[in-house]
Amino acid sequence: MAAETNREKPLRLALIGMSGAGKTFWTKKLAADGCPAVSCDDRIEQKLASRLAAGGYSGINGVAAWMGWPDAATYAQRESEYLAEEIHTLDEILTELEQQPLKSMLLDTTGSVIYSGNNLLMRLRRQMTIVHLAASAEEQQLLIERYLNDPKPVLWRGAFQPKSGEKPRETVARCYPGLIAARRQSYEALAHCTLQVAALRDGSLDAPSFLKMIQDKTTGPR
Repeated sequence: MAAETNREKPLRLALIGMSGAGKTFWTKKLAADGCPAVSCDDRIEQKLASRLAAGGYSGINGVAAWMGWPDAATYAQRESEYLAEEIHTLDEILTELEQQPLKSMLLDTTGSVIYSGNNLLMRLRRQMTIVHLAASAEEQQLLIERYLNDPKPVLWRGAFQPKSGEKPRETVARCYPGLIAARRQSYEALAHCTLQVAALRDGSLDAPSFLKMIQDKTTGPR
């Protein structure tokens, strides 16, 4: 496989970052070389399938609709259910990697992977090279607009704090930057390296170039 040429170790990359930062895009682009790829979103959706179907929901947008806006009466319970399945999913994936030391894998994580608990996150760091796709301040506004217009599942973990008379969308627009800032610190602490999303926007950037950027960041002077 081209991506593993001259490598002593298997290719194991986990991409982390906010929803909309490009994790799925780059996972698919790298997977085109033949490396196995796993989407945590897809696995979590499968685990929630019966609960989604009961409400007439399906797909990743269906998961977001099932969870509802963070002011919904059922949100806190469903946020907890989602996180429990995310933890279960990550544990399954890491157990597979621990049992198969030569297995390569590209992992498309969720934005909420950082809430999985220190034990799982340390296992993730041991098994994979973690790459944080970081959005600039300008791009963060785009992430907010994407969430408002095309909601994906988001675990707010108490960051949604409405003010009196404020509509839910207004609260989201006001509180989302704080959620991004708090998560960014956690992503950077977890990651082995950080790539700026703006530097990845060049349409001519291919998978080998992306891998080289990671290699340069993780093997060069620290």
